[in-house]
Amino acid sequence: MEQKLYLDKKRYGAYVKGRAARSHVFSNCTNAFLVGGSICTLGQALLGFYGQVLGMDERASATGVSVSLIFLAALLTGIGVFDRIGRVAGAGTLVPITGFSNAVTSPAIDTRSEGWVMGVGAKIFTVAGPVILYGTLSGVLYGTVYYILSLFL
Repeated sequence: MEQKLYLDKKRYGAYVKGRAARSHVFSNCTNAFLVGGSICTLGQALLGFYGQVLGMDERASATGVSVSLIFLAALLTGIGVFDRIGRVAGAGTLVPITGFSNAVTSPAIDTRSEGWVMGVGAKIFTVAGPVILYGTLSGVLYGTVYYILSLFL
C-alpha cells in the first residue's frame, strides 16, 4: 500500500522557514531606492534636455521622456540587461513606465518562437494585462466614488 506523506500547516511553515533565504530588507530597500531614483533622475534630465536644449514645449517634452524611457527599457530587456538590473534593484525597476515596458516586452521576446499570432500576439499582455484591467477598474471605481461624494459635498 502506498504511503501518503503530507505536512500540516505548522510543520510546513517550519519547513519553509528553515529552507527560505533570509531577506536583506535594508540593502534591498536601498538598492530599490537608488535604482528607482536613478530612473526618475534620468527622466527628469531628459525632460530638461527636450525642453531646454531641443526647445520642445512641456507636453512634447513629457511625451518624449515617456517614449524614451519605454524604448530604453524595452531595449535593455531585449539584450538581457534589464533583468540583471532587476535582480539587484528589485522593485526599483518597477517605476511605472519602465516596469510596464518590461512587462510587455518580456513575454513578447519569450514567445516569439511560437509565431506572431499564437506566440507574441496571444501572450504579449500576460503580465501587463492584469495591470491594465485592474488599473482601469480601480480608476472607474475611484471616479465613481469621487463623483458620488462630489454630489453631496
